[in-house]
Amino acid sequence: MNRKLASFLLLAACATAPAQVFTLSKDQLIKYTEKWQGERFPDGRPKVEDKLLQKMDGISAEEIWSVLPGEGYRNQYEGDFRILHPEKKLIGRAVTVQFMPARPDVKGPNEADARAKGVINPGNQRVIDMLQDGDVLVADIYGKIEGGTLVGDNLATYIYAVTHKGFVVDGAIRDLDGISEIPMGAYFRGVHPTPISQELMITGINVPVRIGNATVLPGDVVFGDREGVYFVPPHLVQKILTNADTLHIHDEWTQDKFLHETSKYKSSEIYGSPHDPKVKAEYQEYLKKKLEELHAKDGSK
Repeated sequence: MNRKLASFLLLAACATAPAQVFTLSKDQLIKYTEKWQGERFPDGRPKVEDKLLQKMDGISAEEIWSVLPGEGYRNQYEGDFRILHPEKKLIGRAVTVQFMPARPDVKGPNEADARAKGVINPGNQRVIDMLQDGDVLVADIYGKIEGGTLVGDNLATYIYAVTHKGFVVDGAIRDLDGISEIPMGAYFRGVHPTPISQELMITGINVPVRIGNATVLPGDVVFGDREGVYFVPPHLVQKILTNADTLHIHDEWTQDKFLHETSKYKSSEIYGSPHDPKVKAEYQEYLKKKLEELHAKDGSK
């Protein structure tokens, strides 16, 4: 390739690239989430329906696990967080942000681009100001504690007021006493009194990020409970919910047998699946009846 052609292609790429930190374009977001066939935000991020998010509140992390590995998604869970309110689940649509240690020749142009676009604060508030109802901010601060504090109680209050959800940060927070008063879901690695460090820079917004052992894409459904956090690909949400209905019925039937018919059966004769053909037929009839009742209730087929 001659020098003039190379220069032309470089200029063309710069002209079409967004004047901001790295982010996936609408076409790229659609490409990487092409299995999602539902509604999307204007930027291409998958928008799982509110009614499905509400149904997710009734399932467990184990029920998500029962589906994802079989679909090839083995790196979607992360634990070992400190949890703000363990009794409260965090369920919403991921907005991702990636922080890295500051490097002047990257941070400088990024901040200049931000100012040119009218962004007042090119740091953590840049992505916080993008949040909307139903979002969960997922921040990769590479486990940093001192100076890796995503928010204090003021910005945490803003996040909750705007999203009605919360955040997950592979990093820290500050002002824990104040944040603990907010009825939000929050997962973090630690707490430190320092503000977020100027030695950090945002390098990506709505890009794939790593949270511990998990890879997170924008629009993933964040599912946090007292154990940890799952990041669920949007196209598998309905399958997880459908499978969970069957698991709930199975557990209900099994536990009823254990509570009321222990004189008749050993645990291994009932769980995980009945061995006796008559008992198996009884379970299948029970499952069919309960599924029909559920489908009639929610109007599904």
